[in-house]
Amino acid sequence: MISLTVTAVVFGVVFLAELPDKTALAGLVLGTRYRASYVFAGVAAAFALHVALAVAAGSVLTLLPQQLVQALTGVLFLGGAAVLLLKKGEDEEEIRKPEDQSFWKVSGAGFMLILVAEFGDLTQIMTANLAARYDDPLSVGLGAVLALWAVAGLGIVGGKALMKKVPLRLITQIAALVMLALGVWSLWEAVTG
Repeated sequence: MISLTVTAVVFGVVFLAELPDKTALAGLVLGTRYRASYVFAGVAAAFALHVALAVAAGSVLTLLPQQLVQALTGVLFLGGAAVLLLKKGEDEEEIRKPEDQSFWKVSGAGFMLILVAEFGDLTQIMTANLAARYDDPLSVGLGAVLALWAVAGLGIVGGKALMKKVPLRLITQIAALVMLALGVWSLWEAVTG
């Protein structure tokens, strides 16, 4: 059974953390060069694979003693918050243009870009933490994949407009504060549990 509360919390945390990420900018660049639906298909498939791997890793963590998992999760969330607050603006990475613009070439380029760029990324680690914290792989997986797809869709279709209205630094700070709160909460539960 899927918990809407867990799904919503995960969606919010992952969405905010992914918005200022380089892959949102890469999606924006790909979306301006190619058919948006082709780009989204490849990007969405890569994100789904990353979420499945993260949820599986987080589910393994649930086999450890609960206090240890809460402490580890808290430390990782605090580390993630620090990474978001301390990271400098990232330049757009060079994206190679496929020779032709067929579905398989364009979606393959999007898939490979996200597969490589997001492996071990903050949001993948965060998803594993959330899977360990909530011990609800379906709800966590659904929230994370929907958040990543939403960010990819925004990046591909309307990233420029969003960035004109909401400063990237503000989005990053909000994501860091949410992660900081989750880290403190997890550590509090580890100490008092």
